[in-house]
Amino acid sequence: MQSQESEKSKAFIVVEILEYIPNSVLIKTIIKKTTGNVSAVSFDSGETFSERISPFDTFIQIIDGKAEIVINDHSHLLDTGEAIIIPAHSRNSIKANVRFKMLSTIIKSGYEEVS
Repeated sequence: MQSQESEKSKAFIVVEILEYIPNSVLIKTIIKKTTGNVSAVSFDSGETFSERISPFDTFIQIIDGKAEIVINDHSHLLDTGEAIIIPAHSRNSIKANVRFKMLSTIIKSGYEEVS
């Protein structure tokens, strides 16, 4: 995982700042602050983020491909351009049945570190 932020005051195309890596999940930090962060993530087909629970709301937007987002055992199939908010304290996982890229925005309710 890269922790370096993207360069500020410089335009970029989000879907182009990271590539697909075979059998991998790649995370590119766009901005990271005490109050939250924004990351671009690419998933190769078959990859997953196993089930987790975050203390913060997480906004997910699919920017390329299709993703399966599971929230409290309810599956949501999202296509390019679609988004969903994963509520804080919800069990969730992310699955790549086909490869895809997404933006993840975490809004912190306080000043705790994002895990």
